[in-house]
Amino acid sequence: MLDESLLDTPEALAEADRRALLRGAAEAGARVRTAARHAAEAGVHDLKPDGRPRAILIAGPGAAATCVADLLGTLAGASSPVTRLAPTGVAPAAGALRWELPGWAGSVDLLLITTPDGTEPGLSLLAEQAYRRGCTVVAVAPTRSPLTEAVDGAHGLFVPMATAPYEHDEPLAASAPGVLWALLTPLLAILDRTGLLSAPPEALEKVADRLDQVAERCGPAVATYSNPAKTLASELADSLPVIWTEGTSAGPAGRRFAAALAELAGRPALVSELPEALAEHNALLAGPLAASADPDDFFRDRVEEAPALHARVVLLRDRPLGGLTAAPTARDLALSHDTPISELEPEEGGELETLAELIAMTDFAAVYLALASGA
Repeated sequence: MLDESLLDTPEALAEADRRALLRGAAEAGARVRTAARHAAEAGVHDLKPDGRPRAILIAGPGAAATCVADLLGTLAGASSPVTRLAPTGVAPAAGALRWELPGWAGSVDLLLITTPDGTEPGLSLLAEQAYRRGCTVVAVAPTRSPLTEAVDGAHGLFVPMATAPYEHDEPLAASAPGVLWALLTPLLAILDRTGLLSAPPEALEKVADRLDQVAERCGPAVATYSNPAKTLASELADSLPVIWTEGTSAGPAGRRFAAALAELAGRPALVSELPEALAEHNALLAGPLAASADPDDFFRDRVEEAPALHARVVLLRDRPLGGLTAAPTARDLALSHDTPISELEPEEGGELETLAELIAMTDFAAVYLALASGA
């Protein structure tokens, strides 16, 4: 059950936020600026690449590395394929995970290692393997971690992860807002230097400014009725989020939202891109999860009985290609099955800015849902 009264009590939110998730979301803009400064101090802007790498390989644990690979692959487009190296192992523990380079990887490829931990022996071994193959290695991880020495031994570039003092006390959640921006920002600067995407310092500053604007709109002191993140969290209470995305940037933002809901709030979610989502989820909206599927729900004892789980569509949009949009059809399909729909659309801006706004708003919503439901 969602404690909606907690959403409008900033002191109670702060007390419930034992993982500092809300603070991480509010400080996302500052995290981007710190991470960009770390990248500059590490010498990223002084790099003179010989040309574009044939392929980008990304390795790291958990949802953070998955999201970073998804975002970079979307932003880079067809210029160079971006591949995430999935780990193997018997448990999701630092000492149990191993990564392997594909057989074709060599001197014309770039390996990016991204981790909020840095103690994984498997990543150190991967850096050594990349060095033997001739791959260029770049890593973003906490400073003075074992990975630092491995990257130095591989003659690679190490960028210290931008962390906050309050994050040093316990392991970081991979989907925590601060973790994403601390890992992603230096890699954006790296790929800007290689010519795979456009993320110069001024563009990263605009991203930080947009994140600050979202924090002002979605912060804990802003009441639910005028706070889009709190409103979305309330709407998703006792619902199965069915996330539909439209537009290039909205795809990775929707997948990030689903991962954050699962890890931070303990909520399942489905995600798909329009227009294919309409066919994929049509039967779902017409089945037992539809809002109209339980005619006896009106007579349910709302004190003694757990609420029935019904689908709610969350439509994330960002300038669909060619101006064509499936949004009207999506709304008609949802409403024809009595399924409520929530919509988020960023303000005008560059691709990085609109992507940052969608991620920030949904991050805030996932955090509010986690705190108000006691996750």
